[in-house]
Amino acid sequence: MKPPVFAAALAGILALVLGVTGMAFTQEGDFGEFDRDALAAREEFRLGVQAYNRSAFNEAILSFERALGFRPGEPLVLDWLGRSYYRSGMEDTALRQWRSAVDAYGPSSRETLGLSSRIETVRNRRSLFSFLDDDIRYVESGTFPGFSGDVRLYKQPTAVLPLEDGSVWVVAYGSNELVRLDTNGIVRQRQRGPLNGFDRPYDMVRGLDGRLYVSEFRGGRVSILSSQGEWQSYIGSKGRDEGMFVGPQNLTIDDEGYLYVVDYGNKRISKFDPDGTFILSFGGRSPNFPGMLSPTGIVARQGRVYVADSLAKRIAIFDRNGDYLGILIAEGLRGPESLTLLNDGRILAADANRLLIIDPNSALIRELGLLGSPRVRIAGAKVDGNGNILAANFEGDEVSVMTPLDDMAAGLFVQIERVITDDFPKITVELQVQDRRRRPIVGLDNRNFLITEDGRVAGEQNFLGGAYRSETSDISILLDRSPTALTLQPDMSNAVRDIRAAGSRIVSLISAGEQPLPAWTAGTEPSLAALAAAARGNPSSYTPRWHFDMGLRLAATSLLHGAKKRAVVFISSGNQGELTFDQYGLSELAAYLANNGIIFYGVILGGNSAADEIRYLCEQTGGQVLSLYRPEGITPVLSRLNSQPSGSYTLSYRTGLPTDFGRAYLPVEAEVYLMERSGRDATGYFPPME
Repeated sequence: MKPPVFAAALAGILALVLGVTGMAFTQEGDFGEFDRDALAAREEFRLGVQAYNRSAFNEAILSFERALGFRPGEPLVLDWLGRSYYRSGMEDTALRQWRSAVDAYGPSSRETLGLSSRIETVRNRRSLFSFLDDDIRYVESGTFPGFSGDVRLYKQPTAVLPLEDGSVWVVAYGSNELVRLDTNGIVRQRQRGPLNGFDRPYDMVRGLDGRLYVSEFRGGRVSILSSQGEWQSYIGSKGRDEGMFVGPQNLTIDDEGYLYVVDYGNKRISKFDPDGTFILSFGGRSPNFPGMLSPTGIVARQGRVYVADSLAKRIAIFDRNGDYLGILIAEGLRGPESLTLLNDGRILAADANRLLIIDPNSALIRELGLLGSPRVRIAGAKVDGNGNILAANFEGDEVSVMTPLDDMAAGLFVQIERVITDDFPKITVELQVQDRRRRPIVGLDNRNFLITEDGRVAGEQNFLGGAYRSETSDISILLDRSPTALTLQPDMSNAVRDIRAAGSRIVSLISAGEQPLPAWTAGTEPSLAALAAAARGNPSSYTPRWHFDMGLRLAATSLLHGAKKRAVVFISSGNQGELTFDQYGLSELAAYLANNGIIFYGVILGGNSAADEIRYLCEQTGGQVLSLYRPEGITPVLSRLNSQPSGSYTLSYRTGLPTDFGRAYLPVEAEVYLMERSGRDATGYFPPME
């Protein structure tokens, strides 16, 4: 028997060591007896949480697995183990751990509700960046009204132009202005044109160089604005002659940067170069075309120009020289107005009170959704950066936000990715906000977030920023070391030169040889010559036994502690070797990249074609296959990494929870709200030891 005083002291020490909030590691047995398994499990759990917050996911997995060896079935450890597997790209294994955690928590616990939602979202995802699937139905999830109480914000919207930061320009015909609203509908900017103002602005498009074009219906002209909305000059004036307008309405830009203007009063289309020089006009009566009655919407695609006619209820096709090619849609329309080209080549059409998707290859029409307001006329509609359709309701004096029905039901996918305690008791939280298709949600601010601790609102919550606002990005270059690539060493140097010219920070060059190794890692900024030499490498590093998969993991891992906008650029001969997926599978690699916000680009050398696996990784992460010697080069595409959308946000707060001298596991929950959608994640951390 132990002396009573010694036993009491031992029990007090044990209470400090084993103290934990929200965790079932407890003492068992007689008073004063150690539960050594609980002690060991707790220590492994603490090490695992710390490793996870360092983005050392493999290390975290080992610690959590060891913790479960001491305490099988512990739900909190299973939850964290699932998180670690998810961030490591092993989604099936993550789902198994989360299901086990649900079973351990029980059906009625709050933890089960959050885990079940996460399981459902991850399990049902099919691919990244899918858009406007055939079975999607859009419903109204909110509005940006023209009034706020008794204050008029804008009047009679005719068009919208979504921006990369989640905000949107609203063309307000009735109040003669452009109004920029943020994601929450707050007015951030107004532009009323030059000194004499806009005269009934109608539509707005962005040119390839970033300049904005605004048609002025009553002014009989088109205004050219800077990318920030400052007025610069006019195109055209009122009149019937070539290059003049009577009631210009809808606009579009083709893939060469030419501007097309629907000249409603003259019943024609006018084409201009980016600086406003008149090129030609078309759309009038001809032997094989009866002419347009009421031209409205317009869109250019692959050398063809599609023009809607609201009175004739049809869509005609012309080539870029204005020659009539036929009718795309002759029936099934009620009164088409705006047309918008989507990323997949289909056309979004505003047709009276409904939104349509039109396939220009098959002429098939499908209804996406409709507005049920008593006063509806959708004058313009476009897709914003968060996957919603913004519909300018002219009659209703508002912009409606249309969201996929499934997204409304599933809510937002929120992940607390990292908890930083370096400035304790100030806590910094990095989190990711996405929709159910993994697309980032951009444009959020402090109004959209709530941080709580153990169910209580955290003190001194502060919104530190969203990565969507950042113009910095990181790149890791992965180098093909196959024998075929050895013959393309000069191309390797040229590729590195073009990648560096894109403006991102290069953090590493990974040589994917038999044993992938860094050829260079970030430190002192190397010269271009040094980078090119590292890219070429030694002939001995090229081998048939090169490992793409291990090289890709190494390249991706080097990006985890840098900028939130990040990419692996694979310089490749186009062919994959026999050991391509020796250690890691293709889907696992794609998930590792996607679940850590890493885009994959394949730069193909020597005029070769890319292997299917390279294309798959690009498709699944939002990247692109690029031929090194494409006419426009690879630099313009890679330079757009700085403007890629990101759903990463950082917040801070001051904890008020007791720390038990750094031994307590402290919970933290983050809730995100956006109109009628919301999402939540709950996790925890260990404070610094005292």
